[in-house]
Amino acid sequence: MGHESCRLWDEDWREWVTDRARGLVLEIGAGDGVNLSYYHLDAQVIATEPDSESLELISEYEDNVTLAQADAENLPFPDGSFDAVVGTLVFCTIPDAARALQEVRRVLKPNGSLRLVEHVRASNRIGRALMQLANPVWHLMTGGCNINRDTLEAVRAAGFQVRQVNRQKMGLIVGIDAFK
Repeated sequence: MGHESCRLWDEDWREWVTDRARGLVLEIGAGDGVNLSYYHLDAQVIATEPDSESLELISEYEDNVTLAQADAENLPFPDGSFDAVVGTLVFCTIPDAARALQEVRRVLKPNGSLRLVEHVRASNRIGRALMQLANPVWHLMTGGCNINRDTLEAVRAAGFQVRQVNRQKMGLIVGIDAFK
């Protein structure tokens, strides 16, 4: 839920992140469900959150959406079962983001699409140092959000091929378009 406090993009990001999500789609960390109305009607979405309290926040969702309590580091789905995986400002809060990305890769079909909108650590040395200093307080204030993660590099390290990176907010918010 910590990713909820990190919203820094406009509605265009929601359209972008869900645009390639067709077939069977997994949304990691659905939060309050705000993305759910953006999916194409031909997408069958399984929206996950790690705890039942978070799932209860999603009061309205589309007919093509199923809610599931699932931890991103231990996804309860068979290998190669999803056509696409989507996440928005969620990998900053997952305790073991590298393991979660490996799980995402495991459950994606070959050539499956991964689209994320994430904030990432600053690219310059001073910005990175400031984020490192601020992170402990930020982490406590935002329910577990880490502002100093390099999610783009973590996606590459997990074995994904990155097609495109869109940057906003001085490069601190990125849209990552990748595939397995």
